[in-house]
Amino acid sequence: MKPDIKICGLKTPEAVDRAVERGATHIGFIFFEKSPRNIEPDIAGRLADRVRGRAKIVAVTVDAGNDELDEIVDLLKPDILQFHGKESAERLLTVKAVYGLPVMKAFSIRDADDLKKIPPYIGIADRFLFDAKPPAGSDLPGGNGVSFDWQLLRTLDDDVDYMLSGGLNKDNIEAALRETGTRGLDVSSGVESAPGVKDLDMMDEFFAAVERAMAPAPVSGSVK
Repeated sequence: MKPDIKICGLKTPEAVDRAVERGATHIGFIFFEKSPRNIEPDIAGRLADRVRGRAKIVAVTVDAGNDELDEIVDLLKPDILQFHGKESAERLLTVKAVYGLPVMKAFSIRDADDLKKIPPYIGIADRFLFDAKPPAGSDLPGGNGVSFDWQLLRTLDDDVDYMLSGGLNKDNIEAALRETGTRGLDVSSGVESAPGVKDLDMMDEFFAAVERAMAPAPVSGSVK
């Protein structure tokens, strides 16, 4: 089965259009001032309107307060709220009750101990996102272009639905799919020519690489 694909950190009409044309099932808008992919909610809303109904609209926040979420939900009208900070399971329950939207909770992974933080969120988060822990000196919880040991995810129960993130690009996507069997992919820096600048050619190459990775193996002909 082809995985869901989220292109995250979109900021231009061209990038939004190309992502959905190539088959993105989700598009992400980042609301975090320190990120080069930060966008204002009203601008994100206009971009989302271009493809609304053709892909899920995801609002990505980091420890956002109620007022910030109110503005984002009002102007973007997202389909999913993604939380990439230190939000507690109780916070997610509150948000779901207030906005009536599914939530995705991101976790930064470096070693097996990081996966021990997940159980309290099972049954609350509608989906997880697993990213690499940021390198030293980075202020960004994601979008750093680094990956983690995907084999760690083999310890998860099959019913833990997640998107794989962190350093994905056209060159490693086949290995990522083979090693994890993930049902969702999230890419941002892997389709950028510079931080926050989506490259349409790189986006095309990424989707082409996913298609090659998902293509059925050729059947060997019989020997006569």
